[in-house]
Parts: sequence; C-alpha cells; structure tokens
Amino acid sequence: MQADPDDLFKALSDPTRRAILERLIHNGEQTVRALTDHAGVSQPMVSKHLGQLKLAGLVRDRPDGRQTHYRAEPQGLAPLIDWLSHYSAFWQDRFDHLEDLLKRMDQ
Repeated sequence: MQADPDDLFKALSDPTRRAILERLIHNGEQTVRALTDHAGVSQPMVSKHLGQLKLAGLVRDRPDGRQTHYRAEPQGLAPLIDWLSHYSAFWQDRFDHLEDLLKRMDQ
C-alpha cells in the first residue's frame, strides 16, 4: 500500500526527519538508540519522527526483542518522483530557452 502523498510531503518537510531518513539511507538499518545518538533531539522525539516517516512509507521497522530496528524504504519516494515528473517538461522547456539565450549572447 502506497502512502498518501500529503503524508510524504509532510514527513519530508521537517529537517530532523530528513536527517533521520538520510542517515538510514546512507548507514543502513539502525536502532532508535543509534538514531537518537546522532539526531540532536530526545529519544521520544526520534520515535515520533520515525512514526511520521513510517506513516509516509519512507521507513520500515523490525522489532527484535526490546529494540526496534528501522530501515529506509526508498520506494516510498515514488509519489514524490511521480509528482516531480509532471514538471519535467516545464523545466526542460525552460532550460532549452535558457540555452538558446546563452548561445545568442555568445554570438
């Protein structure tokens, strides 16, 4: 099940959540404790941020005894990629116009 795009954008709007997600992407699966050590916020806040990231489909959890391990779910970014793809034609057109302008300026 794909998350609501609004949940995705809301999750990515917070710099602490983005930092947590980036840490999971770059360093792989981690415990809440390991994430808290680098987050600059309290463990309850890290857990709250992880809940938002999970709701948005950006992370998955794996309980292991008393600890919970989290990992990034890159496919959770699919709604963002889909949304941005609608604008690719607009930006390509703009870049083409800019390239033409720069060529004319060089002549």
